[in-house]
Amino acid sequence: MSTPSTPSTPRTALVIGGGAAGNAVTVLLRRAGITVELIEAKDDWNATAGSGITLQGNALRVLRELGVWDRVKESGFSFGSVGIKAPDGTVLHEQRDIRAGGDDLPATVGMQRPQLQRILIDAVRASGATVRLGTRAEFLEQDADGVNVRFSDSTEGRYDLVIAADGLGSATRAAIGITARPEPTGMAIWRIAAPRPAGVVRTDLAYGGPAYIAGYCPTSDTTLYAYVVEAGRDRASIPPESYADEMRRLASAYGGFWPEITAHITDPAKVNYTWFDRMLVEGSWHRGRVVLVGDAAHCCPPTLAQGAALSLEDAWVLAQMLSGAEQWDDALFQAYYERRIARVRPVVEASVQIGRWQLDGARNADVPGLMARTMTMLRELP
Repeated sequence: MSTPSTPSTPRTALVIGGGAAGNAVTVLLRRAGITVELIEAKDDWNATAGSGITLQGNALRVLRELGVWDRVKESGFSFGSVGIKAPDGTVLHEQRDIRAGGDDLPATVGMQRPQLQRILIDAVRASGATVRLGTRAEFLEQDADGVNVRFSDSTEGRYDLVIAADGLGSATRAAIGITARPEPTGMAIWRIAAPRPAGVVRTDLAYGGPAYIAGYCPTSDTTLYAYVVEAGRDRASIPPESYADEMRRLASAYGGFWPEITAHITDPAKVNYTWFDRMLVEGSWHRGRVVLVGDAAHCCPPTLAQGAALSLEDAWVLAQMLSGAEQWDDALFQAYYERRIARVRPVVEASVQIGRWQLDGARNADVPGLMARTMTMLRELP
């Protein structure tokens, strides 16, 4: 990244949220010589949360920029195709994945989400950023030159910039008057991490059966994560102690490797149930000196596996623009939005459309074509 002339006093940034976007932008800004403080509401920095994650090439490209690609490659499972199966396990089609990060990176890497988080945590620690866990920003007050922040531990600070990376339910987004909220798309997903059957060497997806989609992704030599997608139900109507039974009931109708996977769906505490949501903040992603990145600005259902990738791209683009600019002003933040919205909007819309076709039972849906067009676009630099 290019660097402007060094100011007499180093610029300061507060990053709210230690997920993929917050961790990535912290590392990149520190590399540019900017003083960064990162706060995370969770005491454990979300180091154990989640089952698995599918990282496509455009996500891998940013992880390489962060300097963690070698660890990601060693920890995850690389592959280059997706299989389409009938519910009984019969392979109907094998599609080569588009290398959205360029030909020198795999098309896709599956990995355990906690392992990715730990890798990013190590990178933040090594960057020299100040990290405060179990801490929230409770009050923000802006002027033309910066932001005063009061924290949940009663301390206060002043920063040239606040970067809101606090996720889908971002309190910072609401605090600065952006009224966009996530909306359910009508689908929900059951997920679990499980041992990997030896024959699982890529993502396979089965459409139809008792669920809209049943799929899995290898996450290491010994693990995978599996998921089934159904119509969204009121979560309050599903007792958490029944989660394993509910997921097993849906998964047991599928053949191929599914019986081996289903045998491990026994502990309800290891099963996650989440609605598919959609959100896209329109107009701008900032108010004054507070700017949104990642899920705080946009989210899409995981039908294209692009949620984390788009968040990492946001961090990369914003860090490039901040480190290369003499002035941090409205013009810069609006340019960041314009650059990102042109890329994020089609991904959000495509992700939602793929799910909508499933909900509507469309027989002539061009899912492969829409996926290919979207992933081809993502080969371009963000």
